[in-house]
Amino acid sequence: MTLTTGKMYQVIDAEHKQRGRGGAMMQMELRDIDTGNKVSLRFGTEEAVERVFVEDKSFTCLYTENDTAFVIESETFEQLEVPLDVFGKAGAYLQEGMKVWLQLYDGRALSGSIPKRVACTIKEIHASTKGPTVTPRYRRALLDNGVTVMVPSYLEIGEEIFINPQDDSYIGRAK
Repeated sequence: MTLTTGKMYQVIDAEHKQRGRGGAMMQMELRDIDTGNKVSLRFGTEEAVERVFVEDKSFTCLYTENDTAFVIESETFEQLEVPLDVFGKAGAYLQEGMKVWLQLYDGRALSGSIPKRVACTIKEIHASTKGPTVTPRYRRALLDNGVTVMVPSYLEIGEEIFINPQDDSYIGRAK
């Protein structure tokens, strides 16, 4: 996290660039913490940014309602209301009782993450778009959380599977 021109940004990507005769610079892709907008900024070697130190804490998700997740810290029983967009697209996979990690600054959640493997149940399986003689290896499935993912063709409705929430990929059957 950096603070520049009075705004706080999360660093998404940073790259050091050196032009032929020109001075070196840092090209950074940043996300504005307040608005969520992505911006691209360049900083010269003479410019300085302030690093903001955030607190990493583990919480348990109590429940989600509309666009908000309600979480509790297990040691102090501190409860927070966190917007789902703090978790990015992984917010769709939040489940009751799931352990989540939040980065906090002044008691405010800046970003959050969930486990890399989430159990979901297949609610619907879409028919293949290929011809009747071709057996598809993968087909689209609608999960109990409303997300559509590609799963192997041998899976059936009602089966519980593991999904990687970062890229919506199938990991395997839940035992």
